[in-house]
Amino acid sequence: METKIALFRGKGIRKTIHKNEWWFSIVDVCAILTESADAGAYWRKLKQRLREEGSEVVTFCHGLKLTAPDGKMRETDCANTEGIFRIIQSIPSPKAEPFKRWLAKVGYERVQEIEDPELATKRTRAIYKAKGYSDAWIEKRMRGIAVREELTDEWKNRDVKEEKEYAILTAEIAKAAFGVTPGEHKDLKGLKRENLRDHMTDLELIFSMLGEAATTEITRVDDAQGFDESKTAARKGGEVAGVARKDLEKKTGKRVVSPENYLDEPESRKRLERK
Repeated sequence: METKIALFRGKGIRKTIHKNEWWFSIVDVCAILTESADAGAYWRKLKQRLREEGSEVVTFCHGLKLTAPDGKMRETDCANTEGIFRIIQSIPSPKAEPFKRWLAKVGYERVQEIEDPELATKRTRAIYKAKGYSDAWIEKRMRGIAVREELTDEWKNRDVKEEKEYAILTAEIAKAAFGVTPGEHKDLKGLKRENLRDHMTDLELIFSMLGEAATTEITRVDDAQGFDESKTAARKGGEVAGVARKDLEKKTGKRVVSPENYLDEPESRKRLERK
């Protein structure tokens, strides 16, 4: 189990990986936002109040083992990011108000995006720009997102709806396209929980798009239904990109799959260095 300390308002919050996502110590969050002399007692009282109000927040909390002040691993109430945000909304403290206002702002923006999907695209572009990506890379990344959404919509229409199934099908495409699984690809780049595609080079993005676009077309032509038939189509689609990748590698003498990532240096700066 991976456990770490997250900094929150300059103070530490214990966290751990559970069900492949970060879960945070609720007591630590209460201690920071309330400055209670006994954060544990504060959380027990808040938890009781939430239960009496019929709030479902408490049902999403789990007792997970975290390092206690004495250095021993002790079970502590934890919540994932969504759960922590909902708990913060329930804390009547001036220090919680900035987070409540931020959550309200984010919620309002999401409603706007539902009414006008183009706003979501603009905000995504702005986020990538702020992170230091070049316009050329952003254009490919955004196009890749559109190609991906078209494929997942096709899977939904063909009775493939589980996220686990999506992950397996995506791995089939990637393995055939790049010769490595997404996990192996991330290891090569030195990534942990980061999004693999946010660290792909131009060529990696292009071949990802080709594999997924080919899979969408083959799925339609073959009229693939359900998970098993979709898996066959995914392999075929990935092979289309794989053949093209191997041909390019043969002609250039360079591997497409790259260890390059943008953890320490922005993509736009690396692009200038390559030139």
